[in-house]
Amino acid sequence: MTMAFARIQWPERVLAGDVVKVRLLVQHPMDTGYLQDLLGKLVPRNVIRSLTCTWGQQEVFRVEPSSGISANPLFEFFVRAEQTAEMHVAWIDDRGVKGQLRQMLPVLPKSSP
Repeated sequence: MTMAFARIQWPERVLAGDVVKVRLLVQHPMDTGYLQDLLGKLVPRNVIRSLTCTWGQQEVFRVEPSSGISANPLFEFFVRAEQTAEMHVAWIDDRGVKGQLRQMLPVLPKSSP
């Protein structure tokens, strides 16, 4: 299974110096290891072990989720937007499958109307 799907939601208009909420949705089954398939066999545990978000050169968010997180987890965090930079999100799950997302997040100069 490849995990290539994630989305970042960020306000449409951000001025330099603003503190903004970033919402990150990652498509992942987050299997706990306790559920059974249709034949009664346990579905092996497979959750995201580590997820990091780097904005420009600075790490702005890191999480090590547990099996208590639902499928397709949604993470929210805040950043102070100083300048336009690329958000790089990277994660790895229990099976060693890695995923990533790169998205440029635009920031307007403070003097913009």
